[in-house]
Parts: sequence; C-alpha cells; structure tokens
Amino acid sequence: MCLGIPGQIEKIIDKSKFLGEVSVGGLRRPVNLACLQNDVNDLEELIGDWVLIHVGFAMSRIDPQEAQRTLELLTELGEMQDEWHEAQTSLQAIN
Repeated sequence: MCLGIPGQIEKIIDKSKFLGEVSVGGLRRPVNLACLQNDVNDLEELIGDWVLIHVGFAMSRIDPQEAQRTLELLTELGEMQDEWHEAQTSLQAIN
C-alpha cells in the first residue's frame, strides 16, 4: 500500500526538470511534477493546486476539500500513534 501526502504547489523551481516547491504541513519541499505535465500547457498553471505526493513525486491533483480531509485523517492517525506509544510506555513502567 502506498501513502500519498497532500501538498500545495507554491512555485515552480525548474520547468526543464519539472520541479516545483510544495508546502506540506507548512514545510516546503522540492517535488517532481512530471506526472502532471500532461494536465496543463504550462507548469505555472499548477501553482496553488493541491496534489498527492509519494516519494518526491506529485502523483495526481486533488481538490482542496479532499486535501483537507486527508490532512485531518493523517493528523488523527499521528495522535493515535502518540497515545499508543504513551500507553506502551506506561505499561512498561508498571512491569
């Protein structure tokens, strides 16, 4: 199973290499946009769009609502993992 992380395209870094800068949870990362090149005439048209990112590639465009729902689920999963870790640590301290 692959996990795609939502990010918003902030700017184009290098058109010839299909590189853009994407904001993921407030952190900016370079991402390859080659998988999206056939969706637009010019990569600049992608600025502001939400995409699913997997291993450094923007795999597909998604609507803002889907991006928000996915980010909320990922946050919830992270919180659940933190709670699980705390419970495990507490159990180890008892034993």
